[in-house]
Amino acid sequence: MLLHLSTWSEVEAYLNQSQGIILPIGSTEQHGPTGLIGTDAICAEVISKGVGETVQALVGPTINVGMALHHTGFPGTISLRPTTMIQMIRDYIVCLTKAGFTKFFFINGHGGNIATLKAAFSETYAHLADLKIINAEQVKCKVGNWFMCSSVYKLAKDLYGKEEGSHATPSEVALTQYIYPEAIKQAPLSEDVASGYPIYSAADFRYRYPDGRMGSNPALATPEHGKQFYDLAVNELSNSYLEFIN
Repeated sequence: MLLHLSTWSEVEAYLNQSQGIILPIGSTEQHGPTGLIGTDAICAEVISKGVGETVQALVGPTINVGMALHHTGFPGTISLRPTTMIQMIRDYIVCLTKAGFTKFFFINGHGGNIATLKAAFSETYAHLADLKIINAEQVKCKVGNWFMCSSVYKLAKDLYGKEEGSHATPSEVALTQYIYPEAIKQAPLSEDVASGYPIYSAADFRYRYPDGRMGSNPALATPEHGKQFYDLAVNELSNSYLEFIN
């Protein structure tokens, strides 16, 4: 059940059965020469839909732009500042809490969102208490990072070893290839790919990682691999969601 394809009366009926909602969140950022700029949002959205169907949960609209300031040296990247993202997440949760939701399960596709999401949750708990909303004390938030699922991590290591890397990875590229086979990209990839440098400014990131990859070889990705990652992530995050709301 997708929030944006539902009516208010359908949502009201859903709340009589469950107060949980799944919120996909990703990023709009460069993913190397062959990765789609929407990779993180695409992955979070399709996995969230799969989890929602599996556990019969309501799925909110995808948050497509996240905290990706370090990628803004590459054309096409759009980023929120951490402070902006915190306020946005807080406003989402406050509105939905007023409607009756109390369990917020964010399925995340971007590592750069994790710290800001956790800060946003802390800000939101305090803000809800100040607002004295009736069910504020029942509100709980959780992040499920699909790429950090143990089964996904194991498969990525089995398939790609060290060439999985940490950005523009073959696992995430494979998932987008499964979802959008018509949008598979081809481009020359240097065997000499940077890795191991800390992340600072956008300019420094572009200098250290000139083609946008971080130790990865996305040429290893296939749509068939993507289907495997999808199935594993949906299964593991479905179990996590049920444990969370219960």
